[in-house]
Amino acid sequence: MRLGVDLGGTKIEIVALDEQGHERLRRRMPTPRGDYAATIEAVAALVEAAERELGVRGGPVGIGTPGSVSPVTGRMRNANSTCLNGRALWEDLEARLGRSVRIANDADCFAVSEAADGAGAGAAVVFGVILGTGVGGGIVVHGRLLTGANGIAGEWGHSPLPLPQPEDLPLPACYCGRRGCVETYLSGPGLTADHVRHGGAALDAAAIAQGASAGDRACEATLQRYEARLARALAGVINLLDPDVIVLGGGLSRLDRLYRNVPRLWLAHVFSDRVDTRLLPARHGDSSGVRGAAWL
Repeated sequence: MRLGVDLGGTKIEIVALDEQGHERLRRRMPTPRGDYAATIEAVAALVEAAERELGVRGGPVGIGTPGSVSPVTGRMRNANSTCLNGRALWEDLEARLGRSVRIANDADCFAVSEAADGAGAGAAVVFGVILGTGVGGGIVVHGRLLTGANGIAGEWGHSPLPLPQPEDLPLPACYCGRRGCVETYLSGPGLTADHVRHGGAALDAAAIAQGASAGDRACEATLQRYEARLARALAGVINLLDPDVIVLGGGLSRLDRLYRNVPRLWLAHVFSDRVDTRLLPARHGDSSGVRGAAWL
């Protein structure tokens, strides 16, 4: 069995996959908010309960986390679950569980899942994108996760939005301390904020999409700005990485129109006479992150 744990800000979820990738068990529990020690115990409790139920014990466990492990200090950084930052999560989990633990960013786990047996299965280079409360990315090359010298490969959400247009200004402030990050435009809160900046109400993505379908011009204009920005941002990824497949996950990936409109729009920004990169929705949906942790 492969055990994977998705350590989220509101829930901790565990999944067990057999050798063929079939799901044998899935359980979840609320994340202890702001309590690091209780979070370690919650992960351990899920692992131990799952192993009792499955009748197995002792194998390595994959953990998907917000943020990432610093290759310099070995401690967590950049996690929006701030009680993890500065903590030796990897060492503490290995000590508590008494076994090997493999940790990766949750967007990396998503990319691993979709490259292993999801929308990117069989592709040489897969770029996995999370478009949700935040914006993240992960890169899988020939079946292996690319982490990079600084442990930040795929951290696409905190690159600047390419080619800012007048309607993109002034550059929005990001929680990371920079301005104009991709995340400030392409996350769910970023979409809502853009709609408000252009005179709309504080609607979420689903409401804006519903309004556009009903003929609301302001909602339609907001989605068109979103699609143009996503196309420019992904064109930069294609020019640099040239992936076979880009897989979208997160709440905004449910906007069907993205898969029709964005590839048409990115043509103007990709340095090639044709673009064969495919833009696809995640096959495993919201389950992909925890499945990717198991595949680690």
